[in-house]
Amino acid sequence: MESIISALVAGGLALIGTVLTVSSGQKKTEQKLQTAQAVTDCKIDELTREVRLHNNFAQRVPVIEEQVKVINHRIADLEGGK
Repeated sequence: MESIISALVAGGLALIGTVLTVSSGQKKTEQKLQTAQAVTDCKIDELTREVRLHNNFAQRVPVIEEQVKVINHRIADLEGGK
């Protein structure tokens, strides 16, 4: 009977140790995932900002090109008038 009780106590302690170890590991893993998610969110925000900046340039370049055409025509007209 003593051997059964000893085995149950040892098994119970082993089970408690395993549960505590798994729980601790899970908390550490969740913390690492949260940190990685925060870093990813920051990177996405930075990329979004850069894309918006690029899009602004992409919208302005055709306007600048048109202005250059007008300026070139004016220069050509002035040179032709001399």
